[in-house]
Amino acid sequence: MIIAISQVIVSVVLIVLILLQERSAGLSGLFGGGEGGAFYQTRRGAEKAIFIGTIVSAAIFVCLAIAQLIF
Repeated sequence: MIIAISQVIVSVVLIVLILLQERSAGLSGLFGGGEGGAFYQTRRGAEKAIFIGTIVSAAIFVCLAIAQLIF
């Protein structure tokens, strides 16, 4: 029961973090337009914290899902 509640909380946090991440300049980013035509972009400050938080939240979510299968 505690694992299921934790999984719901982590999933909501993960959804919020994903929605907070900035998108590239739409379809022009696919064709090399905008941002100087570079595909790689350095993350700094809050954007880097959100990116790392998203990865950590996803890892916790996967661990909770596996734990729920086992227990």
